[in-house]
Amino acid sequence: MPSPRPFDTGTGLGPASGSGPLTGPHRGSGPDSVSGSGTGPGPGSSSAPERRRAMELLARVRYGRLATSMRALPLLAVARHQVVEGRVLLRMHRGLGYHESCDGSVIAYGADNFDSAPAPGDPDGLWSVHFTGPAELTDPAPGERALFGAEPSRVNGEPFDPVYIRLEPHVVRMHTLGFGASP
Repeated sequence: MPSPRPFDTGTGLGPASGSGPLTGPHRGSGPDSVSGSGTGPGPGSSSAPERRRAMELLARVRYGRLATSMRALPLLAVARHQVVEGRVLLRMHRGLGYHESCDGSVIAYGADNFDSAPAPGDPDGLWSVHFTGPAELTDPAPGERALFGAEPSRVNGEPFDPVYIRLEPHVVRMHTLGFGASP
C-alpha cells in the first residue's frame, strides 16, 4: 500500500493527495466520524464549493498556525489572517524573523475551532482547515491592513512590527469532526 503524501504539489505527478486516512472523500459515518477533502489534481480533490467553504470557515477565526522550515528545521508560528480575494493574507511580527523563511517558499497554514465547543445545532461541529502553496512578502493596501484590526502592542517584550505574507493556496484541506447520536 503506498504511503500517503502530506500534500499535492499541484504538478499532477505521482500519487494524488487524497490517499491518506484523514483526506479524500468522506471517511466513515455516524457519530465521531471524520471527513476530509482537498483540492488539486487527482482523486479526492475537492470541488470549488468545498474550497469556498474552507475559506468561509477560516474567516470565522482570527489566528492560525503557519508551518515552514527555517535553517532545515521545521517551524510552527502563530499568525493572524484574513481571507482576501481567494488568498490568505497573514500578519506576523517581523522581529522574530520567521517571515524570511516564507518568502518565495511553499508554506502551510492551518486554523481550527477546536478551542470552542460547537453551538447546539451547529452543522459544522468541530473543524480544521489547511492551506498549502507559495508565499510571498507583500505590502497590503490600507483597506486590507484595516481588516486585521488592532495590532498587539508587544511580542515577547518588544514592540510589534508587522510584516505581511500572501499565501496562494494550491492545496486546500478541510476536516470535520461530528459528534451526533448513534443511528
